[in-house]
Amino acid sequence: MQIFWYLIFLPMAIYLAFNVLYLFLVAIAGRLSNADDISVSTMPGTIRRIAVLIPAYKEDKVIIDSVEANLQLNYPKSSYDLFVIADSFLPETLLKLATYPIKVIKVEFEQSTVQKSVLYALNQLPPNTYDIVMVSDADNHMAPDFLQRINLAFDKGWKVVQGHRVAKNTNTSVAIFDAMNEEVNNHLFRGGQRALGLSASLIGSGMAFVPEAMIHGMSRLQTMGGYDKELEMNLLLDGFHIAYLKEAYIYDEKVQNMAVFERQRSRWIAAQIHFVKFYFKVGIQQLFKGNFHAFNAYVKGLIMPRTLLLAVLGLGVFIGLIFLSIPILTTMGSLLGLLAFSLAISIPGYLWEKISAKDFLTLFQLIFRMVRSLLNIKQAGKSFLPTPHGETETKS
Repeated sequence: MQIFWYLIFLPMAIYLAFNVLYLFLVAIAGRLSNADDISVSTMPGTIRRIAVLIPAYKEDKVIIDSVEANLQLNYPKSSYDLFVIADSFLPETLLKLATYPIKVIKVEFEQSTVQKSVLYALNQLPPNTYDIVMVSDADNHMAPDFLQRINLAFDKGWKVVQGHRVAKNTNTSVAIFDAMNEEVNNHLFRGGQRALGLSASLIGSGMAFVPEAMIHGMSRLQTMGGYDKELEMNLLLDGFHIAYLKEAYIYDEKVQNMAVFERQRSRWIAAQIHFVKFYFKVGIQQLFKGNFHAFNAYVKGLIMPRTLLLAVLGLGVFIGLIFLSIPILTTMGSLLGLLAFSLAISIPGYLWEKISAKDFLTLFQLIFRMVRSLLNIKQAGKSFLPTPHGETETKS
């Protein structure tokens, strides 16, 4: 019985240790990262024309505010265009959008997805007009100097760039923890990756490309949701590397209630599982071909969502206590402590200042919701589950 127990425990412990040690490595590296920013005071070599694509599915609540904010950038008005890709908008919203100096692309699909909207818009862009294509979510507000910083990065020779997405709101406990999660991702999978000489991870918005790179990458997508991982892999397979601009801020609305959090995580986990299964052979092949950027992109897909990882390690500690097993308790306790340290040094100070002791009750609820979200991944893998924006209620 004891041998059988360790046959189960050892493989699990090895996988969990791989997760924690990978995160620890990139967390430490992230503290040393200078990212790929160029001072905004630098004179640009050229002013590139930029198409900002804004895929929006039933985003009537937030789209007008975002359009107004994103028309106020410190970038020549004649050198960037906003394209709202309007899917299932109300007629009155479309009439309001028509009053702004933007371009509206109406789309309608039998089954809507962000990638369908973006690919359709890419194919509608006039040829040889734009030097850069950027993607922004319907709720995103670009910082005034965002496009300036993107343009300077392309001056430096980059062809794919990820900006620094941060929270636009921290008005609920859920939003604060979601904001923390965003910044942990930035620290680990963008800043930390670049410090190690690897490509930064894409995040779905605040990302910019030369048009041909994006069109070729988008045209080969297979997933239903969470397309950023697959797009990243396609770009790395094509030989593009991805920069991270830590000072190029784009503000994103964070989830404000438990129900939306759970649905969003179901979609993300379903996309991650699809990615791991679909790219298994490709990921291994890239290792032997010496494409460590692409191989690392696959390895990142193997990392368990951190909230789930906390839950599993916490459960492991509990099991060790119940059975008074020193090996289990020592292993799981050490990994849990190392993970907690890695996450703590990845969260910026301004977010620590926003949290109170009672907010940690929300953390345990979020961990439970994250575990429960596993029950919905089959449905999430087959249907489009958009994240609603502009909601202020705190539904459970």
